[in-house]
Amino acid sequence: MSGSGVPVDAESTERARPQRVLRTDVRVARRRLAGRARKTPVFHTSVDGPDGPVPVSLKLEFLQHGGTFKVRGALNALLAADEGADHVVVASGGNAGIAVALAAAQLGKACTVVVPESAPHTKVAAMWAHGAEVLWHGTSYAEAQRRALTLAAERGAEHLHAYDMPAVVAGAGVIGLELEEQVRGRPPVLVAVGGGGLIAGLGAALGRRRQIIGIESEHTPVLSAALAAGAPVDVSGQSRSTELLCATRIGDIAFDIAQRQRMTALSVADAAIAAARTYLWREFRVVVELEGAAALAAVQSGAYVPAPGERPIVVLCGANTELPAL
Repeated sequence: MSGSGVPVDAESTERARPQRVLRTDVRVARRRLAGRARKTPVFHTSVDGPDGPVPVSLKLEFLQHGGTFKVRGALNALLAADEGADHVVVASGGNAGIAVALAAAQLGKACTVVVPESAPHTKVAAMWAHGAEVLWHGTSYAEAQRRALTLAAERGAEHLHAYDMPAVVAGAGVIGLELEEQVRGRPPVLVAVGGGGLIAGLGAALGRRRQIIGIESEHTPVLSAALAAGAPVDVSGQSRSTELLCATRIGDIAFDIAQRQRMTALSVADAAIAAARTYLWREFRVVVELEGAAALAAVQSGAYVPAPGERPIVVLCGANTELPAL
């Protein structure tokens, strides 16, 4: 759906400008995460495109602890937080809950994850496996987030935002510093949008040194809608797949960075994302979740056409999927 006709709510117009996340913040995060998060590899290869093979560099971030890039931000946020806080609360549709549960367990903190009723069982099971308390509330991420804020206040716990928090964004940005070391030149970086934590982190780390292109499901074009409206707006579309039930509003930090750096966003059909996920399994025996395959789907479907001689970086960002889906 188009975001140009979506009104900006009063709360968003009155909200103060978000705190900026700088490259120096990302460098600090890299030092904090040393020995705690994996430096994931890059695989240079070619994939099938609409008109033949397309050279790409695949950033294998799905190999991160917990199967998600979000562990970087969760660890950075908890390590940067008040040492006296021994309980953390987060709202999540899946991967952020896994990441915070894993990070909290590593640091000896209690963790509560508030999830919407639609949260995939595989991801909830992973939260439990890391010792988290899981509470169901509402049918959307927004409803779960409101409950998480209230619960954190009631329990005197620290509240972590899944994607719209400076320390979380800075942690995700460490991926950008790794890419500078791993890939020569300045090829564009294609990455799934979700709530915007990853594109924001990459933007903070790389600035305008490299073009960053956000890839969205056609049902939740949160970045496209925000850029068209000039502010974050709610989008109401949803995918049939629970794996693509993500945030329906871009984070303030991500929007600020995307707008200042003139990022672009491309929408990809669910069928193309599913096909890209199947392709990764068939050709490389790589298992990723649907959102993790979104950036590759943009290349394979022709939504993104590389310039002659260009080898784009494609970030495969998560692997927490229902295996029978393959």
